[in-house]
Amino acid sequence: MEKYFTYLDCLRHSGVTNMYGARPYLQRKFPELANDPGRVREILRAWMNSYRTEGGGK
Repeated sequence: MEKYFTYLDCLRHSGVTNMYGARPYLQRKFPELANDPGRVREILRAWMNSYRTEGGGK
């Protein structure tokens, strides 16, 4: 999960997209996720929850 979280942190800081629209960015960056929308949702949910529970990610 760390590689996905690191990428999502960078994407967030770039301001390229609202993080609710991060799914296609994650799928393009990591080909193993291209055909696994359930896994992408799980990763995004865990990443977003890390901000709620830890107050800012890592």
